[in-house]
Amino acid sequence: MGRVVMYSSVSVDGFVADENDQPGPLFDWLSSGDVPLDESGELKVSQTSYDYTRPYWDQIGATIVGRHVFDMTDGWDGKPPGGIDHVVVVTHRPAPEGWDPEAPFHFVDGVEAAVAKAQELAGDRIVEVAAGDVGGQVLAAGLVDEVRMDVVPVVFGSGKRYFGSVHAQHLLEDPDVVIQGNRVLHLRYRLRR
Repeated sequence: MGRVVMYSSVSVDGFVADENDQPGPLFDWLSSGDVPLDESGELKVSQTSYDYTRPYWDQIGATIVGRHVFDMTDGWDGKPPGGIDHVVVVTHRPAPEGWDPEAPFHFVDGVEAAVAKAQELAGDRIVEVAAGDVGGQVLAAGLVDEVRMDVVPVVFGSGKRYFGSVHAQHLLEDPDVVIQGNRVLHLRYRLRR
């Protein structure tokens, strides 16, 4: 099975969105360069960020998100973002009325079930878990292998926390990747077991 990776862009004070669920400048680094990151041509990053991000994106087999993110994005119109094959949505509610059953979205109740479903779908590829409340729950359940952060030089002061509402201590190894891009610092930590 592939690694379970918690991931997001994050402010230096640890937030993935402000109090109004807005990312503000957290994704500015995705348009601050001249190297296209995907086929749309809308995302352009520095060569350094491309060399780090693109291989990672190519390894993702499934992404886990919460129902809140799914609803905020209108389910990406049934097309997973970034060319991802499958999205697993953690929710206590069924799929929205009229949802295309052929869309590669899977609605499950609970983070353990979400990780199991995502690992089944991803095979030996990476299972990405969106940081925030769901990511924090997966971390608290001991199911995260690695934490990746794209740290953006902004201070929010308050908002939606990268690790959600995790209340216990979790030790990470020293960062094994530290890469500076344009307006972003890419970090990768493995969880200490």
